[in-house]
Amino acid sequence: MEVVYVGVGEYATSKKPGDVVKTLALGSCVAVIALDPRTRVVGLLHVALPDSSINKKRALERPGMFADTGTEILLESMKKHGYDGSRLTIKLAGGASIMDPNNTFNIGKRNILSVKKALWRVKLGAISEHVGGNISRSVSVDVNSGKVMVSSPGRGEWPL
Repeated sequence: MEVVYVGVGEYATSKKPGDVVKTLALGSCVAVIALDPRTRVVGLLHVALPDSSINKKRALERPGMFADTGTEILLESMKKHGYDGSRLTIKLAGGASIMDPNNTFNIGKRNILSVKKALWRVKLGAISEHVGGNISRSVSVDVNSGKVMVSSPGRGEWPL
């Protein structure tokens, strides 16, 4: 088994049997999990900010940082692994308000809405999500089974 770690503003795709694609410590960030049940291609994106228009140069260098450019690059990467655009299962996790107790910036909520908007533009929507609140989450996706697990310190692990 190989664990493929996805950092903040990064994305990864795999269809290699035995791989587990994982991202850690989602606070206000949102994980977009994409699964193609036919080809078994798995994609995971760790979105940090809602809109690439705030820093176009950064969006070109690291498109995964932003909901709009990250969603697009994740789908392109999945196509390189065999996803043909026919059917995709989407799940979301994260978007908490951890470091913003007064909801001054609402980055978590803005990330959730921006991810959903980016997905809607390509006629996709999440079938399952564990978003919002005030807890940190980590997410792992097993390529063999397509099973998505969410965990949080002190709260354990559960399927998404």
